[in-house]
Amino acid sequence: MAKDAILAINPGTTTTRCALYGIDEGGLRLIAEQNLDHDEGRMAGFAGIADQLDYRDGCVLAFLREALGTHRLVAVAGRGGMLTPVPSGVIAVNEELVDFALFRPVYNHASNLGAPLADRIARRYGVPAFVVDPVSVDELPPVARVSGFEELPRFSFVHALNVRACGRRLAAELGKPFEELRAVVAHLGAGFSIAALIGGKIVDSSNRMEISPFSPERAGGLPPLPLIELCYSGKYSKQDLLARLYGKGGVYGYLGTKDIRKVEAMIEAGDERARLVHDAMLYQTAKAIGAMAAVAEFDLDGIVLTGGLANSSRVARVLTRKAERIAPVHVYAGSDECLALAEGAFRAVSGHETPMQWPVAMPAEVV
Repeated sequence: MAKDAILAINPGTTTTRCALYGIDEGGLRLIAEQNLDHDEGRMAGFAGIADQLDYRDGCVLAFLREALGTHRLVAVAGRGGMLTPVPSGVIAVNEELVDFALFRPVYNHASNLGAPLADRIARRYGVPAFVVDPVSVDELPPVARVSGFEELPRFSFVHALNVRACGRRLAAELGKPFEELRAVVAHLGAGFSIAALIGGKIVDSSNRMEISPFSPERAGGLPPLPLIELCYSGKYSKQDLLARLYGKGGVYGYLGTKDIRKVEAMIEAGDERARLVHDAMLYQTAKAIGAMAAVAEFDLDGIVLTGGLANSSRVARVLTRKAERIAPVHVYAGSDECLALAEGAFRAVSGHETPMQWPVAMPAEVV
């Protein structure tokens, strides 16, 4: 007899990561996973991200046909993309969501293809499609939205998928219901999200760009008055300045590389500038962890270090030393986002979670 399976799709700038999971009595079991690489020149030839849909769809379909074998597909989960603010959880993909992700997203990003790709595959196989915990998950309470400038309220843009997946993992490790967990999760990748996770909700975060530490490629929070002066200086166009803040900022802006492994090799070779920049990045990260711990009134079950940079023994060691007096530190290196997507879809098809319908209404207490 055919066994049930769930496909997860996570589009990146020049890759589409796909994973197929079988459903067993013990949960999900990985059947096949592949990072589908896309030639940079070919991707640059598309007029926009939406124009890549047919090409990527063909790549994903080829992976699925080879991987599926005797399994029966029962659901597809795609990365949520840059949506409007939504509560955390699983969202069913419909035509309106596909249209929004392709043509009216909040920001242009390859992850916007997650819902359309999931929808394409799901329609072929007659199964439901979902997105899970997109970056626009926004569950900040009213007190966290007040910024000090009424026209610029704080909002949430966070690596919600991995943050909540790590929270579930920590809760399971501690033998505690996820809905009762109190934790700070530091997602350390190309960009950083330092989040307070309380009662299953991300009640505050560093918002990746707003007040975040600088990261391998992002400038993070900057002094506002000098930034305003720079905007009007004539030195940069708007697009140039945006690139310096997001993509060519942070460690890259100082050292010309986004690869922390190279930075640490530079440090080992005696490069004091590289050491200073690396130390400053971790200094800011530890401050952000402390700030999110304060949101939880320093009553925490644990602190999680996750994302690609958590693979660095130097990063993990320094941040553990700086933060372990607040709460026990757990290192979950990397970010298994495909598994988190599949787990969300599994909760939906198994009846453990009711999927939200797009457009999603925000609860009154967080509007």
